[in-house]
Amino acid sequence: MNLNKISAKIVADSVSPVGVRLTTMECTFPRFILAQVNTHRQFSRNSASSRAIPISKRIAEVESDPYIPIHFGANQPGMQAGPVVSVQQKWEAENIWRSAAANAAHSAKLMAHSGIHKEVVNRLLEPFLWHKAIITATEWENFFEQRLSDGAQPEIRDLARAMRDAIDSSVPQSVYWGDYHLPYITPEELKTYSKYRCMALSVARCARVSYLNHDGTYSLDKDMALFEKLKGAMPPHLSPFEHVATPSKEPCAGNLHLWKQFRHTLEEYGAE
Repeated sequence: MNLNKISAKIVADSVSPVGVRLTTMECTFPRFILAQVNTHRQFSRNSASSRAIPISKRIAEVESDPYIPIHFGANQPGMQAGPVVSVQQKWEAENIWRSAAANAAHSAKLMAHSGIHKEVVNRLLEPFLWHKAIITATEWENFFEQRLSDGAQPEIRDLARAMRDAIDSSVPQSVYWGDYHLPYITPEELKTYSKYRCMALSVARCARVSYLNHDGTYSLDKDMALFEKLKGAMPPHLSPFEHVATPSKEPCAGNLHLWKQFRHTLEEYGAE
């Protein structure tokens, strides 16, 4: 039986001295709605990458826990499905979908055996994968207006509902001038390490969603090495730096309202 695992978990929730709230969530949803999520430009995001995750891991996910749609609407003209189909039609559609997932996994194995890189092979599996993304934003209204409407695809409506509920049930923590919104940083780490090191660790941990290796444990040395790799790459890989931000009194570059992202202050820290 397929379980609806669409979910959103708050990993950092902050409010600036002027009252602007900044929230970071870890979201799980079907891979096939990622394009819809990515249309919302007010979001900073990092996602599990088909180019980074090993083929064997992705195949195992499809074989053991493929995403099976829970909403099957009748075909009709336009973007929105018609009424929910009969129980018999739903059962048939689920079986066809499961067969397609099994065929995709088999084809991926054949391509991998022939020596093709995962950046191609993993694409065969994407319609059947669960997906994880880190999303950070100060402005959510347009997303909720669009994606909670009756005209939205049911899967992204479920995701939007989970995200709204997560925000509504969370209490943001005050972040003062010169301090930072730091996803995946514990209170103990804030007391132990310098501000810059906490920023670096937060960046690395946000980036790790690309490899799907968030397991609740962290290695300081590995996280610092990943931070340096991201910063020093040519060109630099700076999207994970967007989740770390400090309150601002004036509008800043980027997509966050009255928060200055680490991406846009990196040069101020030099080789510290």
